[in-house]
Amino acid sequence: MTDRYAVFGHPIAHSKSPQIHAAFARQTVQDMTYEAILAPKDGFADSVAAFITAGGRGANVTVPFKEEAFRLAGRLSSRAERAGAVNTLRFDADGIFGDNTDGAGLVADLTRNLGCVLAGKRVLLVGAGGAARGVIEPLLAQQPAEVVIANRTVSRAQDLAALFGRGVRACSFDAADAPFDIVINATAASLAGELPPLSPRVFTADTLAYDMMYGRDTPFLDFARSHGAATADGLGMLVEQAAEAFTLWRGVRPDTAPVIAALRT
Repeated sequence: MTDRYAVFGHPIAHSKSPQIHAAFARQTVQDMTYEAILAPKDGFADSVAAFITAGGRGANVTVPFKEEAFRLAGRLSSRAERAGAVNTLRFDADGIFGDNTDGAGLVADLTRNLGCVLAGKRVLLVGAGGAARGVIEPLLAQQPAEVVIANRTVSRAQDLAALFGRGVRACSFDAADAPFDIVINATAASLAGELPPLSPRVFTADTLAYDMMYGRDTPFLDFARSHGAATADGLGMLVEQAAEAFTLWRGVRPDTAPVIAALRT
């Protein structure tokens, strides 16, 4: 019997996950299907339950359900526990297992696809919401010199820094005015076509500016480029986090490079 997988979100029609996982399945010769499911905003748990009853083996979860998926999972990976959110579910005889592959996807894109060495580097993480929280632990595992969280509401950045401890500090946008090696936009500003109020002094010709948003040239990337930085969007992160989920479900790791290249074209 063909195994069923899906991605749950609201909205979900824009999702590239079905295309990505179909490519992974062809590449690794896996007998599986993958679909996009629009779950009602107040009906995520019921939608997941119905999918499991219909034979679902696993699922990805996107906005606005990642925190609800965290609460739904009976077992959690350590990285999901630290992230406080789940983007990958596996259904088995022991119930629902939750994982968070976002941070691993970001690090894989930075290090493997973009050739960026994180060890000893100064990293500025812009934003203190769920997207930022989900990537801090994998970033710290790469042993950067420091991770600085800049946020409009400094107390939120301070709470997040305290959660992860040594090697992480918080500041306001105004206080982030020294050069960084890597600047990662984890805010929702790009969704609205807006620019986080960053100082241009965070960028140099040696800086990589990375926006988790993909599929458009965002104001953040344009601003960084105008101040000499190299830039990258989050398409590689999207594919790499999907590969992490696929590996969890199927026990085989797909080659992400041809999938990223196909999506770029």
